[in-house]
Amino acid sequence: MNSNTFRLAALAVAAGPVALLAAVPAHAAPATPTTGGEGRASAVVLRTGLDVSLLNKSVQVPLKVTLNEVHAPASAGKTALSVNVDGVEGGAPVSVLRADVATANATVDEHRAEGHTNVAKARIHVPGLPVLSLIEVEKVTSKAVCEVGRKPVAESNVLGHVAVLGKKVTLSAGGPTRVAVPGVGEVSLDLSKTVTTERTAAATALQLKVSVNPLNLNVAEVEGEVTLAEATCETPKGPKTPEKPGATDGGSTGGGGDTGGDQGDGGTSGGGDVKTQTGSDTGTAPTEANLAETGGSSTTPYIAGGAALLLAVGAGATVLARRRAGSQG
Repeated sequence: MNSNTFRLAALAVAAGPVALLAAVPAHAAPATPTTGGEGRASAVVLRTGLDVSLLNKSVQVPLKVTLNEVHAPASAGKTALSVNVDGVEGGAPVSVLRADVATANATVDEHRAEGHTNVAKARIHVPGLPVLSLIEVEKVTSKAVCEVGRKPVAESNVLGHVAVLGKKVTLSAGGPTRVAVPGVGEVSLDLSKTVTTERTAAATALQLKVSVNPLNLNVAEVEGEVTLAEATCETPKGPKTPEKPGATDGGSTGGGGDTGGDQGDGGTSGGGDVKTQTGSDTGTAPTEANLAETGGSSTTPYIAGGAALLLAVGAGATVLARRRAGSQG
């Protein structure tokens, strides 16, 4: 056999796998999961929906005000709220709420939505009663938490003493508490109302139904509702589960069951299970140690096929060389 022919065949067989490895296309990296539907949260310290009837006019003046109403993500903090009500108290501002602490916070991310309200040493007034407080409370809080994978929670607390129209009262969770003061009016209080559904929660520390007739400072009657310390939330839909990473034609047809399963853990092959990615995962490719454990990779069929093809070419060259040598002999 011609020595030059043998060397060329051997070099072709050795160089073939290297060329095939270089031609293998790269697989796409797994995509980072995107945020699903956003949740919601809100909080409000005070909300009023009152109608003020005036003595010298047959009209009703609406008194609809809010203090520290926030929607996530936001926070607010004030200690006093004054409003102007036309034709009442000689045109002077009406101090509806004064408090040592009055804060509202609402936060939302892809896993959790929360609303929280905190009020301390609060005094609420209505037009026509500048000295006598409609209600005084030591401390009230409301909290609503909606977390992915958990049941929504609503909590509200009324701590310390409560006085309505100057009278200390004991509130009951079993139903509304009514306080009537002759010559002044009546107030009905609902204590710590909470409502939860599959994805929402709402908490209200105090809700008052007001009907007073002070007959003072040009005010004949005040009727409506007052809400103190309210919080709501809606559960986010959470992060989406990442889809299986797509593979090119080369990656979807190569490799046996063992090789595809091992590479699935690394998130670089379409043949194995794909683990759910978190925001901190980088989707790195499998290390050389993992490939050593399996004894092969998705390129194994290419190498084997190329080697077989080149071996056949080498064998043909050998037969051809032998024929030439025989003819020369």
